[in-house]
Amino acid sequence: MCKHCGHHHCHQPHHQTVSPSTQTVTNTCQASSCCSSHQEGEGSAGDDDPDRRQTSCHHTCQSAPSASSPQLSSITHEWVVTGMDCPSCAAKLEKAIHATPGVESAQVLFATEKLRVSLAHDASTEMQSAIEQAAKKAGFPLVTLDQTATAPSGWQKWRDDALLFGLIGIMLVAWGLHYWSASLSDWLFTAATVVGLAPIVLKAGRLARQGSPFSIETLMSIAAIGALYLGETTEAAMVLVLFLIGERLEGYASTRARDGIQSLMALVPETVTRIDSDGSRETVAASDLQPSDRIEISAGERLPADGQLMDAAASFDQSALTGEPIPVDIEAGDTVMAGSLATDKTVQLNVTSAQGENAIDRILRLIEQAESKKAPIERFIDKFSRWYTPAMIGLAALVVVIPPLFFAASWQEWLYRGLALLLIACPCALVISTPAAITSGLATAARRGALIKGGAALETLASVNAVSLDKTGTLTEGKPMVTDVRAWQGEETSLLQAATAIERGSHHPLAKSLVLYSAERGISVPDASHIQANAGRGVQGVVEGQAVRLVALDKVGESTLNHAQYQEAKSVAERGVTVAVVLIDEQPQGMIGWRDTLRQDAREAIEQLRAMGIQPVMLTGDNPTSAAEIANELGIDYRAGLLPENKVEAVETLAEQYRIAMVGDGINDAPAMKASHVGVAMGSGTDVALETAEAALSHNRLVELPRVLQLARATRANVRQNITIALGLKGVFLVTSVLGITGLWVAVLADSGATALVTLNALRLLRD
Repeated sequence: MCKHCGHHHCHQPHHQTVSPSTQTVTNTCQASSCCSSHQEGEGSAGDDDPDRRQTSCHHTCQSAPSASSPQLSSITHEWVVTGMDCPSCAAKLEKAIHATPGVESAQVLFATEKLRVSLAHDASTEMQSAIEQAAKKAGFPLVTLDQTATAPSGWQKWRDDALLFGLIGIMLVAWGLHYWSASLSDWLFTAATVVGLAPIVLKAGRLARQGSPFSIETLMSIAAIGALYLGETTEAAMVLVLFLIGERLEGYASTRARDGIQSLMALVPETVTRIDSDGSRETVAASDLQPSDRIEISAGERLPADGQLMDAAASFDQSALTGEPIPVDIEAGDTVMAGSLATDKTVQLNVTSAQGENAIDRILRLIEQAESKKAPIERFIDKFSRWYTPAMIGLAALVVVIPPLFFAASWQEWLYRGLALLLIACPCALVISTPAAITSGLATAARRGALIKGGAALETLASVNAVSLDKTGTLTEGKPMVTDVRAWQGEETSLLQAATAIERGSHHPLAKSLVLYSAERGISVPDASHIQANAGRGVQGVVEGQAVRLVALDKVGESTLNHAQYQEAKSVAERGVTVAVVLIDEQPQGMIGWRDTLRQDAREAIEQLRAMGIQPVMLTGDNPTSAAEIANELGIDYRAGLLPENKVEAVETLAEQYRIAMVGDGINDAPAMKASHVGVAMGSGTDVALETAEAALSHNRLVELPRVLQLARATRANVRQNITIALGLKGVFLVTSVLGITGLWVAVLADSGATALVTLNALRLLRD
């Protein structure tokens, strides 16, 4: 039960330094359009396309207004919101801001504590002041993004605690006095009720003026005043104490639910050492970094931005982003995500991400997007609660009026029962039951590196019973690895020395793989000269006076190889392996084979999917031979040789029988993702795939897919449990209150207890 919106929560300090607030956009800058996720790593297909270049909603997002329709131009401002403790607070603040003249749209992002408001292009400074005043009046002071948001004041928390403990102290004294002077005891109970009720009545009035007349404060005020009127002073005071205790319990639970997301924001350090062009070092604010800046990170420090490692290999702890506890060895030239912790030595990196576009920013933007995409059941609960409370108030009025008028019952008795019914009617537990579970589920997924774009996607994932997976880059590593080396004459080492010598320096994936293969085995590679690449055929050069050629198997003349050599090479190629023959002085010396290998966790992921009753199937554009080899290793069904439109047809066919998720990483997978019930992108995929998908595995561990599906199912079960708890308790106590079995304090306990129970139940998802 916030002190602002009917759900009070304890305050926790949030210290964050954020960037300037004003943004100019043609239309309101929405997270779903302006702040799309980016590919992590060396870049993405869309990064160089000016029509698709993404900008961050932390910084200026500009679009020139049309000359023909300048009235559409608008300015978007952002603030940090303080004192906001629950999702219901966000709705209350949005309503208050929408009521401010000149506001075109307003969006409150609870998870990241931001308010985003779109104003007319000619909005003045007075308009911004009016918004800040409206938010302050609603109980949510705003802080501009170029300031540091502080805790909502220790005075507020001290006052709330003093009120609760003061009431408890007065009640204990009053109970003690009851045996000495009943009248003095009643007077103390009454005084405690009046003192405790005063701020609640003021809140109820403020919320009613803002369009929320049926808040818990309103119901509490009516019930406590009614109890005093009936002379039930002890129960009136007890009602308030139970109400405030319920606030503290729910406040603790809700704060825990948001801590996981807030902790992401703390991963980026505020300052960093930047190396200038003359080699001098200076400490600068992380917000001042620009792409291509060189920075230095000492062991034990975190990266403030995505960067390309300039030194030799170094180890980084990325557990805060990926959940993987073992530090990862990063090679020189590879990209490291913001928030990663340098573990073994001081390193230098070139910044690759613009301000507001690093890995952590992308996660936070997806979380912001998720808030605006409610699950169907969540939307139903919202609509249900709008008429539920007024209907229950009407029922309470009938309970008070009908028995005395038509059955000559006691007005005092049925007024008391009506007040108890009124308290039970509060929909707090029901309203928070779904968002509490979904927020916990999304936070847990984000902590693991699985980014889910909203409750609707999470609910759909829970119903999935079939998964179609792309092959290259999803089930496999997406890059060729040397799998076969055969020496027909001499030793394998000599064969690899000659082949690697003419491939060294090439940017072709097969060449890079061969060079790496030889380096891992400690093979010394001689120098080569006269190197010449023959497109589609192979490469040739001179090594230690001998002419060396690597030729694709299908380009080798039949007379070049003898029957045994050809049959051996052919049998390897039939396994889906790319085969090249090594010729030295035009004599076949051996062959080398490459193949895109399975991800290390692919088998484990497939086994887990089957254990969950989910049917996996592979869809690939690769040739049937390669597809069959991979499918046989995994023991799954497959469709091969598929163009993008064929993948769509295959997904649509499967969707007739299953609730299907499509997992992919490429542009060619995007149409199939849209055709499926829910799309899941690998984090290393193209921007198109990431933008199309409803979920993304940011750290490329396929084994997280079944875990995400398990989490989605657990979240769905948690929602159902919460609704059962909320409605079940209310149903029981509605009956007992009308029958006079339970009174006001039990009614408050039922409401506060149910709210705390559903929130604490939702928190169990954070431990998964």
